[in-house]
Amino acid sequence: MDQGTIWQLIDTSVKVSLGAIIAAMLYWLVHWRRQNTNDDQPAGNRRIQLLEQISSDVGNVSHAFAKYSALIMESMRYGERWPAGRKAELTQVNKDLVAEFKKLADAQATLLMLGEKGMEKTLRIYAARIVMFRKEVYVGRTDISVEDIAKIKGEINSLRETFYDILSRRYDRLLAS
Repeated sequence: MDQGTIWQLIDTSVKVSLGAIIAAMLYWLVHWRRQNTNDDQPAGNRRIQLLEQISSDVGNVSHAFAKYSALIMESMRYGERWPAGRKAELTQVNKDLVAEFKKLADAQATLLMLGEKGMEKTLRIYAARIVMFRKEVYVGRTDISVEDIAKIKGEINSLRETFYDILSRRYDRLLAS
């Protein structure tokens, strides 16, 4: 063999080898990126994340409602002597509660999407009871007692606990599988 042919063989071999190395590196990179994205999570993990988000949203509504109801009860106790600063705080808390209700509606839609009709119904009843509370109990109403308000709050808290019991059972089943 002459020397020109040998150099051509070596040149071709190097080019083929480099092409194979580059192709292998690109394959590895694509495979590695697919494994590390959240899109390829098992459906159970995604469902768990959605339930955790729903739990967080319901917790935010519960917190806003607790602040709202505490301020309402305080206004009932003080009557006309209730400070203007607290009235302004109640107005802000009321706005916060309304804003949190948007998330609650999203949570209900997510539950329906997941096929969790029983859980969604419980959440809907919980939300409806909070709405009724806001219509029944307001600043300036004098024909309702603090004990009556506490009773209504107890019913609402019971509905919240029922929702969380159902959510907890579903969450535990998903973790077990």
